[in-house]
This record gives sequence, structure tokens and C-alpha cells, in this order.
Amino acid sequence: MLDIVIEARKAAIAPGMDVRRILPFRLRRMVGPFIFMDHAGPVEVQPQFSHNMDVLPHPHIGLSTVSYLFGGQVTHRDSLGVEQVIRPGEVNWMTAGSGIAHSERFEDPAALAGGELEMIQTWVALPEKDEEASPAFDNYKPEHLPVYTDTGIWMRLIAGNAFGLRNDVKTHSPLFYLHLVLDQGARFTLPLGHTERGVYVAKGSVEVAGRRYSVGQMLVFNKTAEPVLIATEKSTLMLLGGEPLGERFIWWNFVSSRKERIEQAKADWKEGRIQLPTTDNEEFVPLPEDRSKPAGGPAPQALS
Repeated sequence: MLDIVIEARKAAIAPGMDVRRILPFRLRRMVGPFIFMDHAGPVEVQPQFSHNMDVLPHPHIGLSTVSYLFGGQVTHRDSLGVEQVIRPGEVNWMTAGSGIAHSERFEDPAALAGGELEMIQTWVALPEKDEEASPAFDNYKPEHLPVYTDTGIWMRLIAGNAFGLRNDVKTHSPLFYLHLVLDQGARFTLPLGHTERGVYVAKGSVEVAGRRYSVGQMLVFNKTAEPVLIATEKSTLMLLGGEPLGERFIWWNFVSSRKERIEQAKADWKEGRIQLPTTDNEEFVPLPEDRSKPAGGPAPQALS
């Protein structure tokens, strides 16, 4: 059964950098452990303005950020001392845990000018026992991510397990995350065995039960549904979901099962107790003014 259709909303994460924001949504905060999803691009910017798109150093707690590119490249720097260029087909998986700061710089003017930059970024909430884990970062190359093909179907497992596919991407709770490309007319069913499942249409369109869905829409299904997706044109889909973790609070770039922990993170960033990236520490994003109600806060403003 189709639970809900989420329409992406426009959000600005940096000057000249607008994204489609899918999660969180007021009627559906999470899908499995996934609590945040942005779709950026394709982006076309003249080289002299590329620096305006950079996401300056900013903090996270209580989650893992997952960066996945369709095109272009992004340079990641963090307070662990990691500097990593991520390219299409790779996965950057950064676990914030007790606290980390990172930046994302768009340092390939040719890709920006050519309109090649396009990326999906998600946040995966951590189980309560792992919310204060030590920060960590991993980059996984395409050869570490299994690919399955069939007539009209190409699929890469980004993380977790689905359709018998597994990889070594380190996760903290049961989930799946897939990049799927369907040729026109191809049919596809969702993986079973996961309590919550979502399908995001990144390119093209699909038909489900006689209704058409297009770019910027996420379809969320319950555990028992066995929908058939039919590509009405060549389409790119992101499939994700898993087991729910329970209520989570989100404010700016902070996620936690405890409101008081988010208040602590606010104070830590404001007072400089979260270290800046060691190779990118000349500027940073200040703590936003807090105009939120006690139970919530402003939508996340950073891409990851």
C-alpha cells in the first residue's frame, strides 16, 4: 500500500545552490533510519562564481551523512583531518556520532560550467547506543559497490542489503539504499523484508497502479505492499528504507533522540568546542538564530 507521496521543496543551502529537499517532510519525518534527503543539480555555474556554492565548515551530531554523485565532483574536508574528493559512483559515508565538522567545496570549474554536477545527499539517524560514537569517515569506490543488471535494469547497491546484494559499507542499523536506472517500459518491484521503503524519482517518470509519478516525488510504501514500478521513459530512481529507530529531533544539522543533547550541540558549536576541519578552518557557518519551538527547529541548511 502507498502510504504517502512526498513532493520535494526548494531549499537554498548556499548562494547560487538551490536543492530539492525531500526529507524531512512535515507528514513524514523519516523513512526507515533516513531522516534527510537533498537532490542537488544538475548545476551550471560560470567558473568565476563557483566559490559561491561552497558549503562552509559546519557541524553534525547523531547521524551519518551519505554523499552520492551522478556527475561532477566535490571535495570533502573534516575535523578528523580527512580530505577526500568524491566522484560519481563513489560513496562518502561520514558518521558524526558525538560531533564532527566538515566542509564541501566545489573545486572543479569545468564540471560546474558544463552542468555536470548532480548529487544526492542523505542523513541516516543513528541508533541510541551509537549516537555518541566516535566520529568516522569512509570513502567507498565503485568497485566496492555491487551492480546488478537485467533486461532494461541497472542497479547499484549503495549500502545495506537488498535482493541478495550486500557490500562492506559500514552501517549501524538495518537498511537498504539503491541507485536504479530503468529503460522505458522496464518493470521493477521493491525489495521485501524492510519495514519502510521509499522510491525517489531523480530523473524520468514511473507508473504505479496506473498513476504516473515524476522528478521530485518520493513514494513511501509500507512493509506489505508489493508495487510494480513501470518506467514510462528512461528513469533514475533512488530506493531507500529500513527499520525505524523511533522518534528523533532535528535542528539545523543536529539529530538526536534527546532534545537536551541538541541544546548542548548548539552551545558547543557557538563556543568553538567542535573542532573545524584541519585543512579548512579559516571560515565557518555560524549557529543560526534559534526561533524554533521547543520541540523542533529550522530545517537543515547544509547539504550534508
